[in-house]
Amino acid sequence: MTIPDELLDEIIGDAKTEQDVLGKGGVLRNLTKRLIERVLESELEAHLGYKKHEKSGNNSGNSRNGVGKKKIILENDKIEISVPRDRNGKFTPQLIEKRKVRLSGAEDAILSLYGKGMTVRDIQDHIEKLYDYQISKDLVSTITDGILSDVKEWRNRPLERLYPILFIDGFVVKCRLDKTVCNRTVYVIFGINIQGEKEVLGLYLGESEGAKYWLSVMTELKNRGLDDVFILCADGLKGLPEAVEACFPKTIFQTCIVHTVRHSLNYVPYTDKKAVASDLKKIYSADTVEMAAEYMDDFELTWGEKYAAIVRSWRSNWSKIIPFFDYPKEIRKVIYTTNIIESLNRTLRKAVKNRGHFPTEDAVMKVLYLAIQGVSKKWTLPVRDWKSALNQFAIRFGDRFPDSLEI
Repeated sequence: MTIPDELLDEIIGDAKTEQDVLGKGGVLRNLTKRLIERVLESELEAHLGYKKHEKSGNNSGNSRNGVGKKKIILENDKIEISVPRDRNGKFTPQLIEKRKVRLSGAEDAILSLYGKGMTVRDIQDHIEKLYDYQISKDLVSTITDGILSDVKEWRNRPLERLYPILFIDGFVVKCRLDKTVCNRTVYVIFGINIQGEKEVLGLYLGESEGAKYWLSVMTELKNRGLDDVFILCADGLKGLPEAVEACFPKTIFQTCIVHTVRHSLNYVPYTDKKAVASDLKKIYSADTVEMAAEYMDDFELTWGEKYAAIVRSWRSNWSKIIPFFDYPKEIRKVIYTTNIIESLNRTLRKAVKNRGHFPTEDAVMKVLYLAIQGVSKKWTLPVRDWKSALNQFAIRFGDRFPDSLEI
């Protein structure tokens, strides 16, 4: 729709400054207010079946009944509008529904802040500063509860048939159950599909690990369409290897190098972290298992006295680590690249960090779902050097590799 210049000139009038046009008493604010009110008046006309002052409205059984005042939030402002009413009380506006106070912007802002881990109190303060409008805790809950159906749909969505690599990671949150705050572990299943795209397949809350629990998780993934995984990387999850063997018997279970490095660096202060991480990388990025063993000896000579716990951990788990060197270096590089998993882990932990505990499991899922939706928008490119890795997957897993690819 094109607005004639003559009409614009009439609307602008004597407005000259930014305040005249964009300020609280400016042209744009007043125009927005009148446009909304005019649309509402048109809706009421359609509801009644006749225009204002028309004789056809006489004895029609319903009529206008003045206006009510309502404050609404626009994307970056708050305005008060007049909402027309009918005498029978059956008029339901479509543009601004009953009990709705937002046209756009504010709801997205609340969901975004919630997904970044802000508390309800912080969100209330932020919205008040941003929009000059006070919102209640109930309104925040209503808006965020509105995504629960999206969370359910996302958690049950169909999966691709094949994911060459899956990672399973976990961290602890505090959640109130039966009036008692207790620790619950959130398990995140993260995959790389055949196109090299990163994807969170699912979120799971568990009180304890075990073969029965992991069997239910693996079965759910199969029911959602997952048929095959080449390599599954995880660490120290009781019962998981047995569940993977039962549901995906051809899948190789690999002790996760990322987890091993993360646990090791927990012992290291900031001043040494970069140097220790660099020396650990020499081990897991070595060309052969023999070279890796030599780097392990070098690491012990350099750091063994100061960080004996790291050396002890790597030595005791060496038999679980060295199968990693059976893979071509192109595949190993994808497995040990920490940026992918650690970035996601950091985002999710940050989202739950500011909350002492969550009142319900649904509250946990809402925050983590929104955090995942936010970070996944940045996953616009395939994993680095993915095609080189894909060629190696095609050679090593040729009998299970797709006949054709759409990349």
